[in-house]
Amino acid sequence: MTDAPDTDGDPGTDVGLYVHWPYCSRICPYCDFNVVRDRGRVEEQAGLVEAILADMRAQRALTGPRRLASVFFGGGTPSLMAPEAVAWIIAQARDLFPPSGPIEISLEANPTDAEAARFAALAQAGVNRLSMGVQALDDASLRFLGRDHSAAEARRAVALAGRAFSRLSIDLIYARPGQTPDDWATELGAALDMGFEHVSPYQLTLEPTTAFGRALARGTLIPPDEDQAAALYETTQTVLEAAGFDAYEVSNHGRGVAARSAHNLHVWRGGDYLGLGPGAHGRLTLDGARTATVAHRRIADYVAGVGAGRPWTGTERLDAAGAAEERLLLGLRTVEGAAVGLLADLGLSVDAAPTVDLIADGFLTLGGGRLIATPRGRPVLDGVLKALLT
Repeated sequence: MTDAPDTDGDPGTDVGLYVHWPYCSRICPYCDFNVVRDRGRVEEQAGLVEAILADMRAQRALTGPRRLASVFFGGGTPSLMAPEAVAWIIAQARDLFPPSGPIEISLEANPTDAEAARFAALAQAGVNRLSMGVQALDDASLRFLGRDHSAAEARRAVALAGRAFSRLSIDLIYARPGQTPDDWATELGAALDMGFEHVSPYQLTLEPTTAFGRALARGTLIPPDEDQAAALYETTQTVLEAAGFDAYEVSNHGRGVAARSAHNLHVWRGGDYLGLGPGAHGRLTLDGARTATVAHRRIADYVAGVGAGRPWTGTERLDAAGAAEERLLLGLRTVEGAAVGLLADLGLSVDAAPTVDLIADGFLTLGGGRLIATPRGRPVLDGVLKALLT
């Protein structure tokens, strides 16, 4: 178990860890993440684990002594990792960055029968929160999304996960072609009946480099229009709010404060975190400056780079304005909002345009020294941010 996430908005000097495991059993047609087919690359995967461990040690030498805030295994499909490898990474993280108390350790999983067989071992390795990529709860939608599990497998996997983990989150994709608000409300209700404490509903996005993006360009895939997508968004808010879930971030809903993702909150609040693994992004305070890091994307390049002491394709030291803009972009996605003091570093003020106009129009509000997106502003947050920052 973990302590309930604090809500004071200050991540302090603690560091989170994001571990990227790029292997998947198949590549979904909507996915634009840095992933590759698994295909039994046992030797390569063992080398990657060693590189991740070495990278963590090297980054500890740069950061100096810090406390561990959280660990998040993402991907890709980290539930395909050998549980002993997960245990090694967690153990080293605790040794290098001793936490001050219980911490959240999350891992993303797909609900296939094969992966569900690993759940007890992953819990034994130290994972205490499972984020399940169910994505849909009917077989036709799962086939459309290119998933390799059925609805029945998903339900079996959730039942097994509930025995191994006290904290469960579900990812669902909505705004699928032909989906109606009534269909979506029914599907959300079915997901809630499965006992999840946290729901991450994502609107289907069609990136041009994906199979779905290419289908869109050919005209063979027609997504919902803006009005239909807005109706589905409103359905999401209505159903989850009625079930006692707080929309604490644009795409994340928790049943109470304790259900919120401590790792994601740490990142959204501007906390430092190590990015480990191919293509992983990180944010570190180095020599007093907020520094963005990006690891080599190709697995072989990452492993070789770690061995040569150059795991990153480069780093970027953010100036005051760049750091403030990033904090504002992340903070406004959450119910906590962003500190008003960030506006000064961007040449902005709550008493002048465009901020004052966005407040007057009901897209932003002020509370407790923070600038917060309103329920009207959150569905159109990209436009609000564009108006604010340009």
